[in-house]
Amino acid sequence: MTDAKVAIVTGGARGIGLAATEIFLDQGWRVAVVDRDAEELHRACGPLENVLPVEADISDPQSVDGVIRTVAAQWGRVDALVNNAGVALFSRADRTSFEEWREVMAVNLDGVFLCTQAAVPELAKTRGAIVNIASISGLRASTLRVAYGTSKAAVIHLTKQFAAELGERGIRVNCVAPGPVKTKLAMAVHAPEIISAYYDAIPLNRYGEAREIAEAIVFLCSDKASFVSGQTLAVDGGFDATGVGLPALRREDGTQRAV
Repeated sequence: MTDAKVAIVTGGARGIGLAATEIFLDQGWRVAVVDRDAEELHRACGPLENVLPVEADISDPQSVDGVIRTVAAQWGRVDALVNNAGVALFSRADRTSFEEWREVMAVNLDGVFLCTQAAVPELAKTRGAIVNIASISGLRASTLRVAYGTSKAAVIHLTKQFAAELGERGIRVNCVAPGPVKTKLAMAVHAPEIISAYYDAIPLNRYGEAREIAEAIVFLCSDKASFVSGQTLAVDGGFDATGVGLPALRREDGTQRAV
């Protein structure tokens, strides 16, 4: 395993981050799993081999620097950084406090900036890759997402900024924008009518699975995507491609006539 590639996955103790970790491991990588939830971090990493659990708050610059030093000291290289850690806040625009706004920005946006900046020296040595996890909410506006959606839209643009500047150092930077994903949290907080509405609005007529998002992440980190940079890939079952009317059209017989 001395020549095995090394990935850092933030927010890797659950959901999409954990699914990406498992795929990296299946493909022979070693993975540093970063999370601020120490209990969940060690629970998730316990059964896994070739994994380094790192407890850290990615919104704190010193903590982030410590992550990179720890991984470089342990394995001597960094080939990929997956900026997956994030927090969700669903609140009306006129009721979102500045403290709530700042918490979302600190993790979802500042964390991506800090982790990327800190990892650049190591990634330049390996001509590595960065994949940022945004959201379909960063591509299309929705209710209750003034902080979350804005933070993810900023991540999408930050991806382009870093891709433009880091390309000359051989570092590719891309973004994945997941649509609705079937996680324990989503299933717990989405009422049946919300689930039904999403199913109606998504051409594939279902939620995505965490592993489906993770497959796109690992692809973008791999040599198979060696000439892909500065891109945002929506892994959303076609959600972003659709507009008004899909549910109504599904209830029709498929024939419409303009008047």
